[in-house]
Amino acid sequence: MTMRIGVVTFPGSLDDGDAARAARIGGAEAVRLWHGDPDLHGVDAVILPGGFSYGDALRCGAIARFAPVMETIVAAARGGLPVLGICNGFQILCEAHLLPGALTRNQHLHFRNRDQLLRIESTDTAWTNGYAPGQEILIPVKNGEGCYVADERTLDALEAEGRVVARYLEGNPNGSQRDIAAITNEAGNVVGIMPHPEHAVEALTGPSLDGLGFFTSVLRALAGAGAGGQHPGGQ
Repeated sequence: MTMRIGVVTFPGSLDDGDAARAARIGGAEAVRLWHGDPDLHGVDAVILPGGFSYGDALRCGAIARFAPVMETIVAAARGGLPVLGICNGFQILCEAHLLPGALTRNQHLHFRNRDQLLRIESTDTAWTNGYAPGQEILIPVKNGEGCYVADERTLDALEAEGRVVARYLEGNPNGSQRDIAAITNEAGNVVGIMPHPEHAVEALTGPSLDGLGFFTSVLRALAGAGAGGQHPGGQ
């Protein structure tokens, strides 16, 4: 049976089409979800895409977290539904308190758009189980508010619990604390990442195919969860 991955469109979403395409290339059926509709239409996982939801009014993701679809997603995520937030989606996950910390203005105050080398730190998540620990991947980064910040206690806990999913290599593009590019929740089913794996799934348009592993990993996690009767997080 083909797994179904929902991709949410908010007013101002930019990369929802790319995320849906990446899900299809990874082997899933992409299901378009609308911000104003709380129905998830029976999807097996959800992607919150990059862009500028609600024009980034107030703060990036601050209004999107109150969208009707997010009420359902938050409840489902706490029940084990795999959720991937990319760029603006990462910001929304933090605003919705599914992930700790916040994404703030880049320290150098400039929008940064480039191909970025990352190191995968944790493969114990629904979205990264197909990678090898320590694997280096090259995917695009494009953000103006991508600086991950949290208090020292939270940062220490993320490190100690193995919840830092990826770090920046060969230059931190936004000043994120401890070079953090991606994190996960305690269960491993919710991941937020600032760079864009959906832009590195085809040789024609991406710098590599390195992002595809996010979209194939979740199918592997879902298949394993179905066979074992467990939630699809990595822990």
